[in-house]
Amino acid sequence: MTDQPNMPTNDGPNTDKPLTGQTALVTGAALRTGRCIALSLAQSGADLVIHYNQNETAAQELATEIKSLGVQATCMSADFSDPGAAQALGERVIEQIGKLDIIVNNVGVYPVSGTLELSLEQFQHTLCANLTSPYALIRSCLPLLLKSQNANIINIGYAGTELLAANSYASTYQITKTALLLLTKNLAQEFGKSGIRANMVSPGQLDNSVDLPDNIEQIIPLERPGMPQEIADTILFLLTKGTYISGINIDVAGGYKLGLARKYQDQ
Repeated sequence: MTDQPNMPTNDGPNTDKPLTGQTALVTGAALRTGRCIALSLAQSGADLVIHYNQNETAAQELATEIKSLGVQATCMSADFSDPGAAQALGERVIEQIGKLDIIVNNVGVYPVSGTLELSLEQFQHTLCANLTSPYALIRSCLPLLLKSQNANIINIGYAGTELLAANSYASTYQITKTALLLLTKNLAQEFGKSGIRANMVSPGQLDNSVDLPDNIEQIIPLERPGMPQEIADTILFLLTKGTYISGINIDVAGGYKLGLARKYQDQ
């Protein structure tokens, strides 16, 4: 039998906490879905780097809760409207933590506007937060990911990313997340031989969505919004069970966006 390189295993002394010994960086982790993801990874045994922009109080409260689980938590701030700040965040992780196995790029700016209604500054802000800064962060952290030999990059997208259908409701967001998916696929292809997997997890309408419609049962086949925990659970599956999955997108959306005949604005 020939050797099979890059075959991660989760066998270990504590199967209830399969991420024990791993370190994860979750961006936008202080609140909402990011907080849920970070807490779920910690509950599975991972040490956490909690990225936040301005809400230091919420970040520190999350760190306290995570430490009560018996793992480490470190808070780091960076404004993802500036790719240089995202790069500096990665450099701080290298300098202060010295280890990284998981990046979850959760930060996302979601402007609702027509295709050309954003100012150039607003367009650039969305591009930086959703695409350029995740790129800068991954690139900056690459030395640690290569050292891991079992690294995972999880980028958060949106339901319907792969449809390439026009979306004048939030076109700039769509543009940036579609590009992020292409980045995800290229990372998976190029760095798979180094033991790095890259995938995208794409929520639909969550119960904490800023534009959750009133007629949710009419637009989602499962007739309910998703929950942040369902996003976190999908990420945990990819990290612990789906170890031969790389370069793909998983819509966690209850069937949202399956029907192309209906206009998005009517949904």
